[in-house]
Amino acid sequence: MKRVLVVDDEPGLRQSLGLLLSDAGYAVTAESDGRRALERALAEPFDLVLCDVRMPELDGLAFLRAYRTNGGAALVIVMGAYGGEDAALAAMKEGAYDYLPKPFRPDEVVLTLRKAEERERLRHEVAGLRAQLAAGPTERALVVESRAMRDALDLVARVAEHNTTVLITGESGTGKEVIARAIHRASPRAGQPFVGINCAAIPESLLESELFGYVRGAFTGASGDKAGLFEQADGGTLLLDEIGELPLALQAKLLRVLQEGEIRRVGDQKTRRVDVRVLAATARDLGAEAGAGRFREDLFYRLNVVAIHLPPLRERRDDIAPLARHFAARLAQRFGRPLALSDGAITWLEGQEWRGNVRELENAIERAVVLTDKEQLEPADFRTQPLPTPPSPGSGEWGVGSGTLREVTEAAERRAITEILKETSGNRREAAKRLGVSLRTLFYKMSRYGLE
Repeated sequence: MKRVLVVDDEPGLRQSLGLLLSDAGYAVTAESDGRRALERALAEPFDLVLCDVRMPELDGLAFLRAYRTNGGAALVIVMGAYGGEDAALAAMKEGAYDYLPKPFRPDEVVLTLRKAEERERLRHEVAGLRAQLAAGPTERALVVESRAMRDALDLVARVAEHNTTVLITGESGTGKEVIARAIHRASPRAGQPFVGINCAAIPESLLESELFGYVRGAFTGASGDKAGLFEQADGGTLLLDEIGELPLALQAKLLRVLQEGEIRRVGDQKTRRVDVRVLAATARDLGAEAGAGRFREDLFYRLNVVAIHLPPLRERRDDIAPLARHFAARLAQRFGRPLALSDGAITWLEGQEWRGNVRELENAIERAVVLTDKEQLEPADFRTQPLPTPPSPGSGEWGVGSGTLREVTEAAERRAITEILKETSGNRREAAKRLGVSLRTLFYKMSRYGLE
């Protein structure tokens, strides 16, 4: 049942619309005050909003403006007895779907809502199809079979048209960047730049200048002006991956950009306007991080307007087979030879845990393809030499199947990285510090061992 919010200061109209729309199959909520209605519209999921133009406290156009600014995604139909065409045009400019002049017939209201529903259904369908089109050969297309991923794709279609900030969460390797690119491709900004940055991969001392740019003489080596990623993404979309790794000092500056739409290059005295849609991704629980004081609460709430969570691959096994076949087909094209997966291979792949999620599955298939000339892969092609077993305490020896010195070393390195990442709750900077390596080296090792 579609949820409708009716906002009008006339009790009689609220009552008559409530009865009319309830009879037509809608779940109706009514509010007489614009400010209270705005709070409710942002806090609860509504499909449609019917709002009067003239109301005390907060008029219809101000309501609409504030609702859109704060990420409201429902279709808004404005009602009014004054202004005629001028009022209708003003409402459309603020993002209204339609304008209903008062007085109106009952069938006009229901017909307008039905048309709005049909438009929204078609828009979601088109956006969903656009989101599944790969924008380039280096991107993985969206493969959607499980209920969880269908829900995620539905959210992509719903939020794509609006400039709402989206927080994409999930374990490493679940496809957060793929979803971010899908939102961009399905949005009106699709023809503009998509720029992504991994906040954990850039040294803290360089991150501010990467994001906001710098002017000549700002620091040693700044021999000229340079635009930052916000300016490079102007008109388009900026993905802040691993946003949980952003230093607290930069979080305050990012919050200002999101609120004011302005950036200031390092060393510059003037601000510059930027029109950028920001998407953020993280494998960490930002709510818990904010509660522990490691992430700004105000920034968390500003980013968490719409959240899309991607479950790990082990919780959506329906996606394993289509993903595996998709990767095999792409590798066949890349290597220029026939390539398929047997039913046994698919069954074996579906039975694995895939702690590295989609990225680990893709790497496993590529490794099997590289190490065999077969046209059809079998389960045995994925069963690589097991990693050496760790030595028992005090034995000083490695267990059966220890392999070469290199294999022993790599196994110990992989285990050490895994344990440190677990101890630091996935904080890459802290893990690198404890391991005594650079952040770049840690990322290289994680990629090599399929730990991303």
